[in-house]
Amino acid sequence: MTSVSPDKRRKMESALNQLKKHTVVVADTGDFNAIDEYKPQDATTNPSLILAAAKMPAYQSLLDQAIKYGIANGGTDEEQVANTMDKLFVSFGLEILKKVPGRVSTEVDARLSFDKDVMVAKALRLIALYEEAGISKERVLIKLSSTWEGIQAGKELEEKHGVHCNMTLLFSFAQAVACAEANVTLISPFVGRILDWHKENTDRKSYEPHEDPGVLSVTKIYNYYKKFGYSTVVMGASFRNIGEVKALAGCDLLTISPGLLAELSQDHSAVPEMLNVEKAKSCDLEKIHLEEKDFRWQHNEDRMAVEKLSDGIRKFAADAIKLETMIKVSVWGFSANGVLKSIFI
Repeated sequence: MTSVSPDKRRKMESALNQLKKHTVVVADTGDFNAIDEYKPQDATTNPSLILAAAKMPAYQSLLDQAIKYGIANGGTDEEQVANTMDKLFVSFGLEILKKVPGRVSTEVDARLSFDKDVMVAKALRLIALYEEAGISKERVLIKLSSTWEGIQAGKELEEKHGVHCNMTLLFSFAQAVACAEANVTLISPFVGRILDWHKENTDRKSYEPHEDPGVLSVTKIYNYYKKFGYSTVVMGASFRNIGEVKALAGCDLLTISPGLLAELSQDHSAVPEMLNVEKAKSCDLEKIHLEEKDFRWQHNEDRMAVEKLSDGIRKFAADAIKLETMIKVSVWGFSANGVLKSIFI
């Protein structure tokens, strides 16, 4: 039997399969079909992804089930809507867990981003719904905005409740340091949104992958974590092109949209390991400690991070409101005096 040379084997192998040798690949979607196709280890969701998926006829049954649950649990109109939303997010997560061997990330409402105690309570509510369905909290990551309050909520959930957290909307080095010091399970620094900001706010409109500001940000965070032995892992997120993805090969995890997963599966160029622990240990970063006042000042000094964090919270909150409105308008009716009442049968 004729053997295949390593070079030829590599040329036949997709960039996606090569990437999986260096990094845990996570699907950034609420679409189960995409998860089936690309076989990621984990999957992540957020209000925007759930909103997009909930509009698809294929997932109408999940929306119907969530509404029935919300009505059955009674309470005020607001409580019924909140229960419906919680159930819908968990229902998508349960279906995703049938498709992936690892974990699913389920996000706490971005409108709670500045209230630590309410974020903790909402997270425990979501975990309880998973456990009622027979899913251990070990297979769930609770996504929290990387505000100071969100990071402290993550710390409390990890320490007191054994709930693993995924800190999202992360743009600054200060956020990354605070998350590591809080000993959360995972962070999701946003690569593409950093690139977006630089293209919109500077004269430069294009970057090679190795000089992409989002790639450089995640590389610095990864190196810092590995050099100083933090247990928190890094999952690069929000990519704009496969060049960014390949430039971070070797990162602990990368969460990638179906469109870019498709491109990677059709690309047969080499994907060498760009990040690793050995390289990280030789970097010249110095260890720092951040109290709340230090965090707020250092984050505030990063204009890009301040603007993108607030913008991200607003956008996720807006999509959560759209999802609530879709539930109210399309399936529920309003009484003559404007009070919400169920008409779902």
